[in-house]
Amino acid sequence: MAIEHADFDGIERLALVTGGEIVSTFDTPEKVKLGHCKLIEQVLIGDESLIRFSGVELGSACTVVIRGATQQVIDEAERSLHDAIMIVRRTIKNDAVVAGGGAIDMEISKHLREYSKGVAGKEQLLVAAAARAFEAIPRQLADNAGLDATGLLNKLRQRHHAGDVWYGIDIQKEDIADNYVNCVWEPAVVKINAITAACEAATQILSIDETIKNVKSEAPPQMPGRGMGRPMMG
Repeated sequence: MAIEHADFDGIERLALVTGGEIVSTFDTPEKVKLGHCKLIEQVLIGDESLIRFSGVELGSACTVVIRGATQQVIDEAERSLHDAIMIVRRTIKNDAVVAGGGAIDMEISKHLREYSKGVAGKEQLLVAAAARAFEAIPRQLADNAGLDATGLLNKLRQRHHAGDVWYGIDIQKEDIADNYVNCVWEPAVVKINAITAACEAATQILSIDETIKNVKSEAPPQMPGRGMGRPMMG
């Protein structure tokens, strides 16, 4: 089988997984390192004909075929898949992981509530407000899944107060669960960066002590034809 007009990116990936060598000419085949796979077949997906290589020697590789009704749906699915792959890559690269589903956010909220009890003055209100803000993540997850956010948050508060650190929202069971046991993880470095960015944004907003408004720009535009007539002499 010969493949004509193959893109170079695809050839590079194919050479990596089959163990072959990319050459510009085939004059001396005895000096060329050939790649191997168990099966090469031509498959039809939709209206396009593709060539599938399966049983590659070096590691495991796959091609994800995304199909959708419109190009916008396909682009959105591709972005979501890319984000998911990058999160998995970051998780494998970094050893420290925390439970997702709002578990770590509820635990931070619990610690902030306990810390606020020992703070005197108006600062106590600020710490308590930060504790409530961390509960926005599990609440939004429950709302997006169409679940009872208030009831689930009350359950999470009780669980975390009892010492169940990794309990979060379980969308599949429509309840709360130990997300660390259920392998719902996220990299700790991603969570740290998100919390740091959120705190910096809140600090920046609170540092604004005065705003200047242009009253003229807020006035409604004058309708054409009104007050624009020519004066008449009597």
